Amino acid sequence: MSYIAPVKDMLFDIQHLANIDQVAQMPGFEDAGLETAQAVLEECAKFNEGVVAPLNWEGDKNPSSWRDGVVTTTPGFKQAFKQYGEGGWQGLQHPVDFGGQGLPKTIGAACGEILNSANMSFALCPLLTDGAIEALLTAGSDELKAIYLEKMVSGQWTGTMNLTEPQAGSDLAAVRSRAEPQPDGTYKVFGTKIFITYGEHDMADNIVHLVLARVTGAPEGVKGISLFVVPKFMVGKDGSLGARNDVHCVSIEHKLGIKASPTAVLQFGDGTAASIADSAGPGAVGYLVGQENRGLEYMFIMMNSARYAVGMQGIAIAERAYQKAATFAKERVQSRPVDGSINASAPIIHHPDVRRMLMTMRAYTEGCRAMASVAAAAYDASHHHPDAEVRKQNQAFYEYMVPLVKGYSTEMSLKVTSLGVQVHGGMGFIEETGAAQYYRDARILTIYEGTTAIQANDLVGRKTARDGGQTAKAIAQQIEATEAELKQRPSATGRAVAARLQAAREAFIDVVDFVANNTKASPNAVFAGSVPYLLLAGNLVAGWQMARALMVAEDELAKGIDAGFMQAKITTARFYADHLLAKAPGQRDSIVEGADSVTALALDAF
Repeated sequence: MSYIAPVKDMLFDIQHLANIDQVAQMPGFEDAGLETAQAVLEECAKFNEGVVAPLNWEGDKNPSSWRDGVVTTTPGFKQAFKQYGEGGWQGLQHPVDFGGQGLPKTIGAACGEILNSANMSFALCPLLTDGAIEALLTAGSDELKAIYLEKMVSGQWTGTMNLTEPQAGSDLAAVRSRAEPQPDGTYKVFGTKIFITYGEHDMADNIVHLVLARVTGAPEGVKGISLFVVPKFMVGKDGSLGARNDVHCVSIEHKLGIKASPTAVLQFGDGTAASIADSAGPGAVGYLVGQENRGLEYMFIMMNSARYAVGMQGIAIAERAYQKAATFAKERVQSRPVDGSINASAPIIHHPDVRRMLMTMRAYTEGCRAMASVAAAAYDASHHHPDAEVRKQNQAFYEYMVPLVKGYSTEMSLKVTSLGVQVHGGMGFIEETGAAQYYRDARILTIYEGTTAIQANDLVGRKTARDGGQTAKAIAQQIEATEAELKQRPSATGRAVAARLQAAREAFIDVVDFVANNTKASPNAVFAGSVPYLLLAGNLVAGWQMARALMVAEDELAKGIDAGFMQAKITTARFYADHLLAKAPGQRDSIVEGADSVTALALDAF
């Protein structure tokens, strides 16, 4: 089945929930209103449906390969990436000064979803490049920006993020890669990095590695880490490519999913990677980004960009799985309906449990898409709103949302893609149907760019305990205002959703208080419930956005606007409240009252 981008649903969120008209009033975004969003999304859909999506299944069957340090991507990827760059898609959200289009994240995020739905393995290359661009824009010198950004924004060069080492996964204090200062102001970088997405490939002329390493004599732990630009090929003052730098790909991983995306082991500075080492001795030439020992701070710019983007990947793969499952359910004939409406075997979509699975998939996907769209608008306001206080408020909101978008959307993608296999029955377990690929591809999303537990630790420590739960409770106040609006509406559906939303919000506040009051005194108790807290918060915020969507859809329906779409949105919002939001009080109980049983069992009893 071919992929069809859900442009109408995206535009609904962008218009009514993210309020694109308000975004378009901010300096720099004057031309980025609803009309622009529609034109961009329709063009994005056309490109991805026609060029990128057809390569998805091929990439799974015929993934990237490594031989003698050279990585060859899936046939068709190189050509598609060239078209991607030439179409201006890499530069969508980046500054006009460097050849980008300067569009808001509110529009760019939706395009990111379309690209990832079309082909998640392919999308990882531009995703990492986006993060590298953002880091250089924020922390790079004018000289580094002048040399690298335009080529990266155009898609001619790509970017990577080099954190992980064999002994240093999420614990970056254990990073051992070293950087030795040179008389000319450069550094020589030595070390091994693993799990480097698109660390080597054949789709671009150069690869710009952003690498964490310790300068000789730097303090131990995270305080002694610096960030370096290490290009695959050296770049001349005129922008031309010169000698090969001393960095090469030792191998690529064999993975459960996203097989077409090469996950590289990179070796820096062992003297085997060609011409630089021949002329100047071993050591990859690196250029310091910002100041020494502030590398982790700069890398977090890239990581936060990537974390949001991975959340979009969760929504994207869920959408793809839903589309495939819904199509199959309409075509697969099996068994008579239990209500006797058809006196013969019928398509399985007539069976209530299949409808339950499809509605679950749909509600999760639409809820998370709405949440991510609102978060994107907050990001835009935090960077571009003329009022400093408004920027500050939106920054706090966006920072709280990042672990939810990343953590909740990716965890839901596991449920949705698993349900996609289930809808297919035995055929879902067969690779040729394609449903299994989405399940396999989704499995990495809760792991890379910080596991769900790391997102939850961030939510607990930095986003809740640090301010005594103030940001969380400010969000709860906004939700309470939505409840009040719902209660005043004439529809029974609105009132029913209000009741579910209220119960979920009250459960959330109890958990926020528990976290804020006990993180220091009883850290084990709080962190035992950190992931459930994240899932509760994500569930609530997504449910809140679906409640807002319900009110819009009812009003639009009353005007006679797109009755089929609006009715479906109302039904989906009601399902979300009845079946997903309804879980929140139970989640609260497990966090607030169930902490002791998590850690009660003796270690040697496991």
